[in-house]
Amino acid sequence: MKKTTDTPAGEEFAALCGRVWDALIPARTGYLAAVSPHYDEVFHDVVQRTEHAGSLGKTDIAALVVWKRLSAQTRWVTELMSLPNIHVRAVTERAVTAVRDTTLPRGEAARTGRGIIWELPGFRTGDALASAILTAAAPQRMAVYDSRVQHALDTLGLPLTPTPGRYGRYLQLLDDLLHHGATRADGWTARDIDTALYWTGANPAPSR
Repeated sequence: MKKTTDTPAGEEFAALCGRVWDALIPARTGYLAAVSPHYDEVFHDVVQRTEHAGSLGKTDIAALVVWKRLSAQTRWVTELMSLPNIHVRAVTERAVTAVRDTTLPRGEAARTGRGIIWELPGFRTGDALASAILTAAAPQRMAVYDSRVQHALDTLGLPLTPTPGRYGRYLQLLDDLLHHGATRADGWTARDIDTALYWTGANPAPSR
């Protein structure tokens, strides 16, 4: 198993994984029980269009902005909308190809795709929207990252620093969790883990 520079080593990580899965499983159950099954319809629509087109256009990105509840009243949106859609699709097509490349480890594919998306306005800092785009491109392989996920990782003792390459390290971390989850990880995807982390970050356990 490949380790990132953030990941604890050996037996320490194996023991930590057990505690993390103890939190992830009920968090995922809580998420599924509380969040409307219709909430992700926009995301699934974008996934289907991306599957057909092999790229994302400005309309798809705009839909994901709403899905992630991000502000569209920012300078980068104006810059992105001013680009020809053919240019946006050319960039996202390369990113889609990268994250779907199963010859690459999950973390490396994520890092490559994130580096490509960096070329578009609005994607040079932060990973929330970029991760949504990459997950729409490869929903069985990639995962969404945001501040609530980061809070959950911090709470669970899973280190993920903000240094460059964070998204690739995040996907490698999720890969490690799936690898160490044994039977508890059966049927789980990286996307399932990110929703459990999101729920954990949004609903922290009460202090004792």
